[in-house]
Amino acid sequence: MTETPWDAPPADAPSAWRPPKDAATLILARKRRGAWTVLMGRRGAGHVFMPDKWVFPGGRVEPGDARAAAATELAPQIAERLAYGARRAPRALALAAIRETFEETGFVVGRRGAPPGKPAPGWAEYSACDAAPELHRLAFIGRAVTPPGRSRRFDARFFLAHADEAMLADPVACKSDELGGAHWVAIDDVVQHDVPAITRFMLREADALLRGVAPDGAPYVRWVRGKQMMERL
Repeated sequence: MTETPWDAPPADAPSAWRPPKDAATLILARKRRGAWTVLMGRRGAGHVFMPDKWVFPGGRVEPGDARAAAATELAPQIAERLAYGARRAPRALALAAIRETFEETGFVVGRRGAPPGKPAPGWAEYSACDAAPELHRLAFIGRAVTPPGRSRRFDARFFLAHADEAMLADPVACKSDELGGAHWVAIDDVVQHDVPAITRFMLREADALLRGVAPDGAPYVRWVRGKQMMERL
């Protein structure tokens, strides 16, 4: 690899292995004036994990995500790639990315018309927007596991969606301050922000897909016996 997607683990990393928690991230992209832009926000200074960094909306997978109703399901080939070595159902990973995007930015990814019945735990506010997720609109960009020795470790899956197709027109008021001032950033301008290495890496993958030049398969980045490894799923 020409660049280390994750920053190297600290030299004094504890020998104890801390298992990563499943997480999901959504890159929302839209084209304006001929240039692709992506939705990003800055994490608060008080956060233990990646403080002050500019990131895409996302977070930990919650138990209710596997049970949340959706208007459409994942494309079969994407579900197959997500299932590789996974502890969670593929749809739970995709739904977590949509829920976290809503909670952190107020943007509703889905179509009008809430599913009937009681919402799954954690989905009441999303459902109150009269919306239903459309999982078939999500592309799988890649997977990355935080190196050992970090205060927080995540097994993160990165998704991509075209905002003009996958997002309801008007975002609702956002109550979370986890991502401060989330706004659209031109892909070429992302380098001007304090962005984690893994975010830059996955953004390049997303950019290649948007331009139709992405290699076959999604990258899977992790550390094995102290060495960084990458394969394509």
